[in-house]
Amino acid sequence: MSGPILNTERLELRWLTPDDAPMMLAVWNDPAFVRYVGDRGIRTLEQARAAVEAGPLRLYTDYGYGPFRMTHREDGVDLGICGLFRRDGLDEPDMGFAILPDYCGQGFGFEASVAVLDHARDALKLSSVTAIVSPMNQPSVGLLEKLGMHYERPMRLPGDDHDVSLYRIDFAS
Repeated sequence: MSGPILNTERLELRWLTPDDAPMMLAVWNDPAFVRYVGDRGIRTLEQARAAVEAGPLRLYTDYGYGPFRMTHREDGVDLGICGLFRRDGLDEPDMGFAILPDYCGQGFGFEASVAVLDHARDALKLSSVTAIVSPMNQPSVGLLEKLGMHYERPMRLPGDDHDVSLYRIDFAS
């Protein structure tokens, strides 16, 4: 299954495949991901491959969107993920991103997020996109605000024991 490929000045974004399990294993076990998003309990390549199949691959089939693998166009290095998700407790797709530690603070998250939001508006014809974030995750809060997303309210997703902040961007018709 292949999906859209989004190119930016420095990045190529493409849908994940089971072959991306090593990169996803690194994302899911990054201390910042565990702290702010949660510990998925994924510790092996086999678990990561199964999680990619049950998560992103299912999103692509069910909704026509999901996370993109972010690679540096110049050298093909994996940087993390950025894309749209569909979570219980939210009525609209929500944007999420996770940048591997060696590449944080270099603008890759912003660059990828702009491409994903443009794709959501222009290709998917969505009228809005939400995002959820731990209020303690100031770098991600700052990125959402830089993207033009506005804070709506605190909320608790089904099955969670802590509140997150809900952000939204509405696209002009």
